[in-house]
Amino acid sequence: MAVKRVSILGSTGSVGTQTLDLVAENPKNYALVALIGGRNVALLAEQAKRFRPQITVIADEALLPELRAALAGEGLESGGGREAVLAAAALPAEWTMAAITGVAGLEPTLAAVQHGGTIAFANKEALVSAGDVFLRAVKAAGATLLPVDSEHNAIMQAMADGNGRAVEKIVLTASGGPFRNHTLDEMRGITREAALKHPVWSMGAKISIDSATMFNKGLEIIEAARLFDLPSSKIDVLVHPQSVIHGMVCYSDGSVLAQLGSPDMRIPIAHALAWPGRLTTQAPKLDLVEVAKLEFSAPDEARFPALRLAREALTAGHGAPTVLNAANEVAVAAFLERRIGFLDIAAIVEAVMQRLGAPAVDDLGAVLALDLAAREAATQLATARAA
Repeated sequence: MAVKRVSILGSTGSVGTQTLDLVAENPKNYALVALIGGRNVALLAEQAKRFRPQITVIADEALLPELRAALAGEGLESGGGREAVLAAAALPAEWTMAAITGVAGLEPTLAAVQHGGTIAFANKEALVSAGDVFLRAVKAAGATLLPVDSEHNAIMQAMADGNGRAVEKIVLTASGGPFRNHTLDEMRGITREAALKHPVWSMGAKISIDSATMFNKGLEIIEAARLFDLPSSKIDVLVHPQSVIHGMVCYSDGSVLAQLGSPDMRIPIAHALAWPGRLTTQAPKLDLVEVAKLEFSAPDEARFPALRLAREALTAGHGAPTVLNAANEVAVAAFLERRIGFLDIAAIVEAVMQRLGAPAVDDLGAVLALDLAAREAATQLATARAA
């Protein structure tokens, strides 16, 4: 296997660190071009010393002196701030992990697309907030997109035979989060600490809250529609608490192909990292005897309105998904800061969607302008609810 040049956007996050774990297990196969982190200087410096990339960048420019001090004497190039992030992301690499959470990852991911390599993306927002803009850029550059979300990666694997026209529908599974059995009244009192305790997956704070509200699944519906060119009517969601089946493809002949695996993000990351080959990983192997049973149920959109809102945004098109994503990011941040309640998250998103509608977004500037307008509207509503 030839050495693959790799860049990791969001190297200090959950997906980034697990990607580096896989690189470390296969050191002869990969060489690091760029490591880009957010604010965790200590971890980023540790990663740089271990993997010795061409450049190491911290997104918060104010932390660059601290990063350079941590790397003193190592002979490693470093940078900080938006321009440094974009320049590092644009460096030629055969494979890039796009794992910067939120719309902050949009510009760096687009910068990485320009060199036409393979983009493994865990950043939903590229396809949700700027779907048309992003896909046009991918096509123009001749880049290859590989989904890292376990659900979309599962669908990709189940559609590997290329019979896309025979697909009747796809099914994205959801664990249901920590509150799948809570009543609506019980959900009113949900705390930050309870929402962060996901029963199955180990994820960052924002994604954990999105799982608890099921906004992550709503975003995944939009992402799947863009990625697999399917209407909302052909994308189903099933609650599957064991998180063993990650996605299913239902074909016109009655066949249903499902991808199974232990709930460990290293599995879909490894699939993307080695594609079209396979890696041997240390992820736990699935033991169906130990699992014993698999449960499924339809999601309750009364308790989890995020699914309805996502489908409404997908149907409305244009900038509606941009609005949904931006409002959700602001509302989640307000919940994590204890300024609003758990059920306020969806309420704020719906109010912002009603206020801003679905204006056209034909380029990156329009996407970012609408994103900002949605954030401002969501901030106003969150402040009013906190008063």
